Parts: sequence; structure tokens; C-alpha cells
Amino acid sequence: MDDSTAAAAATASTRVEWRSWGPEAFAEASDTDTPILLSLSATWCGACHEMDARTYSEPRVAANVNDSFVPIRVDVDRNPRVRERYAMGGFPTTAFLTPTGELLTGAGYLGPDGMRDIVDRIRQVWDQKGADAGRVPRALADEPTPDGDLNDRIEEHIAGQLTEQFDPAHGGWGTDAKFPLPRTIEFALKREPQQARQTLDAIAQHLYDPVDGGFFRFAAERDWSGVRHEKVLETNAALVRAFANGYLYTGEDAYREPAAHTIEYLTETLWTGVAVGGSQGPGQGASYYSGDADERANQPTPRTDLTVFAGGNALAADALLTYHAYTDDDRAREYAERILDAVAADLIDTDSGVVTHYRDSDSVGDTDLLEDAARVVAAWTTARQVLGDDDYTAVATAVADNVLETLGDGAAFRDGPATGEGLCDRPLRPIDTGTEFADALLDLAAITGNERYREAATDAIEAFAGAWDRIGVQVAGYGSVAARLTGGDLVVDVGGSAGSDLHRAALRIADHEAVVVPDAEGVAEGAARVRGSDAPPATTPEELMELIGDAVAAGNAGRR
Repeated sequence: MDDSTAAAAATASTRVEWRSWGPEAFAEASDTDTPILLSLSATWCGACHEMDARTYSEPRVAANVNDSFVPIRVDVDRNPRVRERYAMGGFPTTAFLTPTGELLTGAGYLGPDGMRDIVDRIRQVWDQKGADAGRVPRALADEPTPDGDLNDRIEEHIAGQLTEQFDPAHGGWGTDAKFPLPRTIEFALKREPQQARQTLDAIAQHLYDPVDGGFFRFAAERDWSGVRHEKVLETNAALVRAFANGYLYTGEDAYREPAAHTIEYLTETLWTGVAVGGSQGPGQGASYYSGDADERANQPTPRTDLTVFAGGNALAADALLTYHAYTDDDRAREYAERILDAVAADLIDTDSGVVTHYRDSDSVGDTDLLEDAARVVAAWTTARQVLGDDDYTAVATAVADNVLETLGDGAAFRDGPATGEGLCDRPLRPIDTGTEFADALLDLAAITGNERYREAATDAIEAFAGAWDRIGVQVAGYGSVAARLTGGDLVVDVGGSAGSDLHRAALRIADHEAVVVPDAEGVAEGAARVRGSDAPPATTPEELMELIGDAVAAGNAGRR
């Protein structure tokens, strides 16, 4: 469903005459000197549907909106660049804009009374100041990023933030709403393993659905109560990988089993026939999810959005391959390969490296989004490590090269092309997505031996290193990549094809940040070496584990 279809559906279900995001709506606002009401919504968002039913369907509210604004409805999953520029912390977001897209003010969920109050205030502001009341958020002011030099204190600082922000009573980080933060868990697995385990335990207890499988998006309260019962592909894929990595470090089925059951959820409930759909809504919420399988069978099934998004499916393939690497689970491998094939066939131009966000019968999504590309490079390099086929390297290389050519903005990377309506023509350089891409580039550098990718990763991390002391646990992955750059990668080169005992042993090193290269050049079949080590190659899994231990202890395992 594209924005025009979504806007038409929203118009039919409410009394607001929604426009779709695009030049026509902005031209109408400019020609009539009318401010814009921007509604950011999602198919999985229960509060969004509630606001449609309670607020936008109320006749007087709808009349005020239609008379005073050009109302635009945007699906945030299909328009991540709009989402990142205008979201007010969650969804629904209700943002009020000038005709050129500058921000007047905004809010989250609004009931009828709240909407009437804010509409009246915007009318007064617009009458008094007009477009002069608009502002550009600081992140879009096109200021230089806070660049600096890399050193060990970055990893140390973020590791310290883990302890400072950890909630020892309930697990997780922070004292308000609890989000699962899978990349923070993965950072903690190497630095604060007890915190990581306690957080995985809390997620398994409160956000995991033991009946249907899958993880809910977040909990509204510190003690993980007030669960919001939406299931989103990105959250589920990232948590499958985090739980699989928890299993790698502990060997405990308490972490393997939620990952396995969630893989079933992704490949059954959200399976489209070729890949994984984007989300499942909350349905009847707590009343549905408190029941067992028989009780749920008597209730309406929560709605699903089966749009195939490139980045979300790349993340899913990465997670399934990670799980397979640690368990030899053939079903996870089979579905990962099917996802990779489907995305490559429909959403990646493997010659140019251009990735398309989504494609369905109604529309085609944006191209050259940094988030999609970062996850594609990560998934295809994981596939090269786990499955061994060099065709995966070729796709990852094409996509990475395209990003380096089209999205480089100084040392950092833009989230997409600096074009479009509203504030989309202003560059946004997200530290979290840039970190994801840098992490994937380091894997690609280790696999290909091309220093260009390592240099680009270094630049991307150094672009924010001047603000190292302000980086918190929400971007803990930044610390992981900084550590890889300052301390060096642990790279294991394996001679011979993927699937050998040596290869499988290398994948199960208790270090999820290591890089494993099967069919490595210069390594005899049946042997494996730690790159950068002077020790003779290993020929058995036992020798390899000893070799890795010695190299890490000596500090020369690929250190640069």
C-alpha cells in the first residue's frame, strides 16, 4: 500500500480529507498559504488506529482539520526519511508544518479535546507569525559532525554507561519505558555479560510471546509492564540474533529456544511465500495475548502487514544465518537463503548496488536508503562467512560501493538522497545507522582485503568521535565498532569450503564480533589460521581453539 492508497483508506475510515506525501500536497499548502497537519502512522500501531477512531472521526475535529490545514498521512514504515525528520518520539505523531515543511510544533497521541486545543493554538500562531514561526530541527541544520580521533576511551566510556544506566532491579537500561535494545545487549555480552543475561531474561519473561512466538516492541514501564503488543520485523530479527548470541556465550537453551520459536513466527505467521512481512498489529492486545492457543483461536487474528522491506529482510536473513552458525539448524539456513534470493531478485540491482526499500503492486519505495544498504551489506557478508559462496561478497561489494559513491557526506553518511519535499531535502547523518554501516564495512574489508572499506568505516566512526563522552547505551554499537578499529579484528581464515569441522568451530568462537572467512586464499584445505598470528595453522577444532586463545592473549589476533 503506497501513501496515496494509505491516505485514501484513512480518508474512508475517518472524516479527514487526507493527502499523500508529495509535491501536490505541498504545492496546495503553498498556493493557499495554509499550514500542514502531518500524521505519522503505521499499520501495526494500535494507538494510531485508536486516534483515527476517536479523534479524526469526530465530526467537529475533522471539520477543523479540513478547514485549517492541508492534512497529510504518511506510513512510517514506507517512508523512513519522513519518519526520522518529523517523529515526536513515537507513533502516532501529529506534526504541524509550514507549507515548506518547517516544524511549527508537534505531539503524539491526541484525543478530541487535545486536538481541538492544539488546532486553536496553531491557528493563533499562524495568524500572528505565519511561516516565520517554523523552525528546522538541530539535527537537520547541516552543521559539521563532531569529529575526533579514535582511542580506547570510547569503548571504556560506553561500557561504563552500561553500568551507570543499568536497572539492577528489573534488567534493561534506563528507568522509564523499556525497549529491548538488542545491539546494546550484544555489546554487553562481551563487556558486562551478567547485565546482558539479566536483560535477555527480562525480555524473555515480558516481551516474548510463548504461544505464537515473536517479541513485542516495548514495555511502557520500568518493570516491563504495560507491554505494547505490536510485533515488528526489525525488532524480532534483531532479537533473534541477540538471543542466538546469548546462546553462543552461555550454551543455555533458555536463550536458544526463544530464538528458534521466533524464527518459526517469522517464517510462518509473517511469511509471504518468498520473504518476511513487515509487522503484526496488537489485535485485542492483552485480552488476546493472555490466552493460550485454543483461546486465541476463538478471537480475530491480529492484522499483518506483509510488505517485504529490504532492510528488515536483510536483518532477518542475518539473524537466521547467525542462529544456523551456532546450531546447524537447516531450516534457519534454508529460509535465510530464500530471503536472500528474494531480496536480491526484487529489491537489489546487483550491478549498480542500488537497493529499493520495498516494492508491491501499488508502488515502489525509495532507493539508496542508508539503513537498507547497511543491513544488506551486513547480511550478505554474514552469508559469505556462514555459507561460503563468493557471490554474496559480490552483492555486498556492489551495495557498499554505491553507498560510498552516493551517500558519503564528508566523513559521515547521509540517511538517503538529500532530495524531496519538506525537510527531506536537508541532509541527516544518523550516528546509529552510520555505525551499522561501518560495522558491515569492517566485515567486508576483512573478507575482501580491500582497505578502502576499513578506511571508510574509520571515517564514519571518527565523524562523531569528538562527542564520545555524550554517547550512551542506546548507541552502544558505536563502542563495538570503535573497539574493532582501535584494537583490531579477530579474523579466522579457513582453508576449504564452508561446513567443515574447522569452519563450524571457527563460527562458534565465543566472540560474536569475530570474522570467519572460509575458502580463504593462501590457506591449505583442512587448515585454519588466525590472521596476524605467526603461529602455525591449526588442523583440528581443538588446535584452532588453542590457537585463537593464544593469539588473543598475545594481543596479535589481527591487531593493526
